Amino acid sequence: MSRLYMADNSSNPSDSGENVKPFTMDGEFGLIKTTGNTETTSIKATLSAHQELEQWSNDYIVESLYKQDEVDSDDGQITKTTAQKVFVSGQGNYKLTDPNHRIFAFASYEDDRFSGYQYQGTLATGWGQQVWKNDTSSFNYSVGPGYSFAKTEEGEDASGFIVRGAMDYQWKISPTATFRQLISTEIGSDNTKSKSETSVAAKINGSLALKVSLLLNHNSDVVEGNENLDTQTAVTLVYTFF
Repeated sequence: MSRLYMADNSSNPSDSGENVKPFTMDGEFGLIKTTGNTETTSIKATLSAHQELEQWSNDYIVESLYKQDEVDSDDGQITKTTAQKVFVSGQGNYKLTDPNHRIFAFASYEDDRFSGYQYQGTLATGWGQQVWKNDTSSFNYSVGPGYSFAKTEEGEDASGFIVRGAMDYQWKISPTATFRQLISTEIGSDNTKSKSETSVAAKINGSLALKVSLLLNHNSDVVEGNENLDTQTAVTLVYTFF
């Protein structure tokens, strides 16, 4: 197993204005353990919530990834942590006179031990728009200025002003299957951080779904020895609490 943030886990695009729930929350979990010639343990967990109010549309995400591998050393095989990441984000969207036009405020924090950074955080605000939403699909985007707080593994400050853009496209393939594409980018003078998640979720029953996803994380500026692009492929179960 190897997971935009984009802070916009909106309700199902098939929901009409009358059927939109004021609050929804999903929990996502995946566990892979292999034994034999290769010993690995991978755990992926995500909690996402969407709040739809008269004047606000808000999204919250907490996600984590942990992986251990058995590797060869001079003392034989040892257990080594090869992935450890925690990410949290929140976005509030204030609806204007036309509720499809919005002013957004976004905040995120990421602690990824293997990214080359001690931490990366973002504050941004700007313009958002729900371009369309009908029974089969929806599309919205947001763009605006912000500030990135970051520190490299060497202790160097990598903070600076950025321009943040994000988009969310959903397509209801069938009554039980949904395709989703999330993309975000934070463009700064020292580093451009981009994230893409492509997923397909299929309902097993009313509250449980099976999700297959591909996540791409890219930093344009990384320390020597680190890759610019990280990829994660996951098959997870998603449970809808509300």
